[in-house]
Amino acid sequence: MAPPTTDTPATGGPVAVPRLSPLGWARWAWRILTSMRTALILLFLLAVGAIPGSVLPQRGVSVDQVRDYAIENPDLAPWLDRLYLFDVYSSPWYAAIYLLLFVSLTGCVLPRAAAHYRAMRARPPRTPRNLGRLPYSARFTTAAPPGTVLAEARSLLSGYRADTDGDSVAAEKGYLRETGNVVFHLALLALLAALAAGSFLGYRGNMLVIEGDAFANTVPLYDAFYPGTAVDADDLQPFSFTVDDFRATFIEEGGLSGQAASYAADLTYTAAPGEPERTHELEVNHPLSVDGVQVYLLGHGYAPHFKVTDADGDVVFDQPVPFLYRETATFTSDGVIKVPDTGGEQLGFTAVFLPSAAEAADGSLISDFPDARDPVVTLTGYKGDLGLDSGRSQSVYQLATGDMTEIGDSPELRPGDTWELPDGSGTVEFTGYSDYISMQANSNPARVPALVAASAAVVGLVLTLFVRPRRVWVRARAGADGRTVVEVAGLSKSEGAGATSAFHSLSLALRDRLRERPAADDGTKE
Repeated sequence: MAPPTTDTPATGGPVAVPRLSPLGWARWAWRILTSMRTALILLFLLAVGAIPGSVLPQRGVSVDQVRDYAIENPDLAPWLDRLYLFDVYSSPWYAAIYLLLFVSLTGCVLPRAAAHYRAMRARPPRTPRNLGRLPYSARFTTAAPPGTVLAEARSLLSGYRADTDGDSVAAEKGYLRETGNVVFHLALLALLAALAAGSFLGYRGNMLVIEGDAFANTVPLYDAFYPGTAVDADDLQPFSFTVDDFRATFIEEGGLSGQAASYAADLTYTAAPGEPERTHELEVNHPLSVDGVQVYLLGHGYAPHFKVTDADGDVVFDQPVPFLYRETATFTSDGVIKVPDTGGEQLGFTAVFLPSAAEAADGSLISDFPDARDPVVTLTGYKGDLGLDSGRSQSVYQLATGDMTEIGDSPELRPGDTWELPDGSGTVEFTGYSDYISMQANSNPARVPALVAASAAVVGLVLTLFVRPRRVWVRARAGADGRTVVEVAGLSKSEGAGATSAFHSLSLALRDRLRERPAADDGTKE
């Protein structure tokens, strides 16, 4: 007990104010956390927290889009990154909201479900003393005895859960409304659990595959890999596939000219080594599903082919190089070519690829369409040390020129053109280009449970919206004149004028039935 701190109004003497113990504070915090108000607030915060994940690019979906955003917003991007706004769904603050919501729903829904179960097994509410005070009430008399009235009432209320309470019948229906409410919240809880299980047991990875190349589901072949906590990288599903062909079509006229109309890739895949080969047409909304993994098509780009010879005429580089587009309107793309095995000073090139080369108003070279109508490459060459042996990680899309010397710029190169490097350092030939596609592999073992939970939530919501709970009471008492006084009353637990009409129809049906019942054994009728 705390020492006296205030005065009582009556005597002016001190009053002792009790202090909460740690257990008391814990109980108070638990009651606050598990209240429905807190659950709704957390659900609202979860929805608000997901907005940046929908507006801003996310690393888990496309590292390239995050990189492009950082290039376009160099001042803002670092601050957004500090707030985990490029990794919203794996951020500490989003996880905190998620976990609090899970605990709140658990503590709120489970007791409510238990209470509803007890209510369904309990008897209907006792008949109120004054039925005339209820929102609907009606009274009439009949020659049928009270027992007959109550029997007819129970028969008429066959769709209700009814019970005889002395001289009255109490009935109730619409328990499915609260059942739907409980099912909705339990399904929401199951959905949260399924999402957590999917994050714990699943994984996702991003990869870039050039047309004609193959991919096997191993961690080293991913450009970015995000495993769940319980995922063993050595136990990934052993599927593989080859990108046989890729087709991109673009809108050519109107205000949407240059926008992509469709992307499609033909894949040949196997679920495991030794399994038969199958084919699949991969499209943006038509992923490849194999062994529990979904492979999605995210984007497309160009990979120009280069053949580099050294000063002795030996081919030291001959392969396609993926370029990253600056923007999707024209697919002007930047890339880097690194040639370390020259036998002398290493060579490096920064390059710009223009799918549809055109001359701008100021005379500069631009691309005016994303499709490869007139592909052109321009190069800037460097000679020296590429820094590949420094032990530091280096992006394949960046060229470290600190220990290199610029050797000049190339002319405009079209497929088949060759640039003779200065000082007899060799040649660079632009031999053509290939398409590449960026994809994401997503493994989520809890996908089906999440779908079932979401479907159950919809069913529960429908029940909550359309089921109308009602209570009806019928009382039958002998009147002073020997006739039976019948009182019918109804109470709707939801808004709507339909309940009054239903109660009135029930009263009329009961009255009409009783008109046909004998008043006594002598066979007289009402």
